[in-house]
Amino acid sequence: MLADAEPLRDLGYRISAFGDLGHRITLELITEIGLPHHRLLSSKLGSKASRNLGATQAARCVFDEHKATWRNGKHQVQWLKSLETYAFPLIGNLSVSDIDGPLIRDVLLKIWLSKPETARRVRQRIGAVLDWAYAEGHRSSEAPMRSLSRGLPKQPRKGRHFAAMPYAEVPNFLAKLRRRSTVSRLALEFLILTACRSGEVRGAEWSEFDFSKKLWSIPAERMKAGAMHQVPLSAEALDVLKRVKSYKVETCDLVFPGQKSRKPMSDMTLLAILRKMDLDFTVHGFCSAFRDWAAENASYPGEVAEAALAHTVSNKVEAAYRRTKFLGKRRGLMSEWAQHCLD
Repeated sequence: MLADAEPLRDLGYRISAFGDLGHRITLELITEIGLPHHRLLSSKLGSKASRNLGATQAARCVFDEHKATWRNGKHQVQWLKSLETYAFPLIGNLSVSDIDGPLIRDVLLKIWLSKPETARRVRQRIGAVLDWAYAEGHRSSEAPMRSLSRGLPKQPRKGRHFAAMPYAEVPNFLAKLRRRSTVSRLALEFLILTACRSGEVRGAEWSEFDFSKKLWSIPAERMKAGAMHQVPLSAEALDVLKRVKSYKVETCDLVFPGQKSRKPMSDMTLLAILRKMDLDFTVHGFCSAFRDWAAENASYPGEVAEAALAHTVSNKVEAAYRRTKFLGKRRGLMSEWAQHCLD
């Protein structure tokens, strides 16, 4: 076998018993020389070359192979974008054969606790790329995802609480939200400014608004507590209504119509905006953000904020008192909240 390697040495190429393949040897050269073992050499050299496939290239191969099977166009975009955002900066230029557990852990640790849902998706997608690379002969082992899980901190369990955006981050979020004007984005902005629930906003009708009194009366059937709720409208909330009027559909009283113009938008529409912006917060969490802000910054008693959120009060007399006597204070509270949000 060493004798067979001799012609390569004579031509100035380095090889030792087929084990140490010189970087200047090519498959074409081996074929031209006509070595008895050129098939073995070709196999070895081809195997070595395949191990140099980059992670970014491998991910795009996986994406191209599977995108036709993904019916959701948004999923197609998010699949590759999540890797481009969180994985490629650290491992994109590496060969798939060099990516091990510690490297993947470094990628995930940056978002494992702050963006748990996104982190889990990135982990799954990295695993899919590395498993594909193994099946295609670009790696000597499958993705080390099982052992990897043991080296990551425990993520908080999903409970009944709603992940709320910290109120200090709301102004920056709204600034980004306002870069594009769509019915759904205006609905989310209005929801934040009024501290109302998703169903209350999505089902809002123009007939519920008294613009002379700057008041929105939500009927009992759309309220969680089953009682009519009045929402004082800040100047900023009124501005949203002014902007959304350009989308008004004839013969439809909905303020924020869905794609099927005579029906409200779905409950997932507003959440989808947050996911597109790569945020793991929930829509209902903005109510919590408002409550936290009111507790720490507003110059009004806690009962006023509770009334603004239409939280249930067991005592009917107190509930009626909150709805009436607190209306003036709530108007001031909502004005302060809007100023904070758009600061």
